[in-house]
Amino acid sequence: MRDSKELGLTDAYAVKTPDDNRALYREWADTYDKAFADARGYQYPQRIAAIYARYATRSDTPIVDIGSGTGLVAAALQLDADIDTPITIDGIDISPEMLQISRDKKIYRQLFEADLTKPLDLPEKQYGAAVSAGTFTHGHVGPEALNGALRLCRAGALLVIGVNGTAFDQYHFGSGFAALQADNLITPLEFVRVQYYANAEDSHADDHGYAAVFRKV
Repeated sequence: MRDSKELGLTDAYAVKTPDDNRALYREWADTYDKAFADARGYQYPQRIAAIYARYATRSDTPIVDIGSGTGLVAAALQLDADIDTPITIDGIDISPEMLQISRDKKIYRQLFEADLTKPLDLPEKQYGAAVSAGTFTHGHVGPEALNGALRLCRAGALLVIGVNGTAFDQYHFGSGFAALQADNLITPLEFVRVQYYANAEDSHADDHGYAAVFRKV
């Protein structure tokens, strides 16, 4: 593993297993916000929060943040001026080190350490919304984890799920979403293109993803 100050997208996109994820974010947690998010103008969390604000109703809470990391999405939700009602947010992440960073920010009601590729040992149908930024991407979590997220949500819940643009095809997210809709588990989807970075200048400067917006049936 390289020095944590030098960790970046090459390392993130190279992970293959849950243990790889734990190892990467164990080293990256302390520097992630400043050396990665701030330095690159990482606007993905703010965009996901803004999309939630655009579609949400007063009943779309509490929110579960899938792959919550250091709490960037939750912070963006708390600061979004278009959300004019109190919201409650819980987070789920595989990395205890990333969870500790977010715990110190005191923006979540509860935080859970869990591997999203396995069944989630959490109560079902307890959330009015789910959001995610940066989790459904290369080497992380595939479309099969969408079922677990849906089980946590009650009927009618709003989901705003960001999926990496190239991983979308590579890991068959299109067919995953189509199966969920065909089985009448979700409403027809809308997709919003999301540009990840505001001021990156490297080969990933134009990286983008798609926020899938839908409700649980």
